[in-house]
Amino acid sequence: MRPLPTLRQLRYLVAVAEHRHFGRAAEDCLVTQSTLSAGIRELEDVLGATLVGRSKRRIAMTPLGEDIVQRARAMLRAANDMVDAVEAGTQPLSGLLRLGVIPTVAPYVLPKALPSLRADYPRLRLYLREDQTARVLDLLDGGRLDGAIIALPYATNDLEIMPLGDDALLIACPKTHRFAGRERLQSGELASERMLLLEDGHCLRDHALTACRLLPGQANEDLQATSLGTLMQMVASGLGLTFVPAMAVDVETRGDTNLTVVPLADGHPSRQIALVWRPESVRTQDMRLLGNRLKDFVVAPLCGLPGAATMA
Repeated sequence: MRPLPTLRQLRYLVAVAEHRHFGRAAEDCLVTQSTLSAGIRELEDVLGATLVGRSKRRIAMTPLGEDIVQRARAMLRAANDMVDAVEAGTQPLSGLLRLGVIPTVAPYVLPKALPSLRADYPRLRLYLREDQTARVLDLLDGGRLDGAIIALPYATNDLEIMPLGDDALLIACPKTHRFAGRERLQSGELASERMLLLEDGHCLRDHALTACRLLPGQANEDLQATSLGTLMQMVASGLGLTFVPAMAVDVETRGDTNLTVVPLADGHPSRQIALVWRPESVRTQDMRLLGNRLKDFVVAPLCGLPGAATMA
């Protein structure tokens, strides 16, 4: 019988293709760099071909290597699905479930949802990965996540989508600002304001630009934040205004008496929170069950906020 590649070797190859760096790939696989390099060499020996081009300056996949990476991803997905099918067959929401969550959702939903899930599904083992939307969807497509909680609109290709709730976008400002205390704002009133946004890569930035029709140059490109918490502190310091999701208001204004939020009267801008997964996933029923449980924790924070009755 001729030798065949092992799943471990294929995992190493995919990690190198994703990171284009042996050190970072080894960290991702939780092995030493020498172990990963040896695994790649063993795989190349088994296949009788060079898959990774090595030089002092860069790591590049050979044309054949790129093809093998795609096949390796499919094989790893199939192997994960086999394990998932066995675990899912025992009882609903049991075994390991790998879930990606974007940073502008995770801190506001997970702390409330996880205790309930643990209590009701003690055999469920959740692996959580917080990352920007593009990275989360790449991991989902590669079979390294079973599902993801993201915010729409965003290109999801052929993924299954389960809406969890609408999350209104509000204007955050200091309590000393002229907008403070207003019941509503017109989007045109923002034209003269300095608007602060998250850095590129965060979908909330795109949602704010699109939903609220910011004009070119209106967003302050010199002051950008990597997290919503930092952004809100910049607002509290009087550096400008920003858009904040309704689900984040309670957490991000807690203990800060200098922050307030005001809804927009026109358009009621919002984002849709959704759970997505691969259409062929063996965890589809688990995803639907999980989504139905998460809805309570996504929608509930909207209640009682300014304008919630008209924006929800």
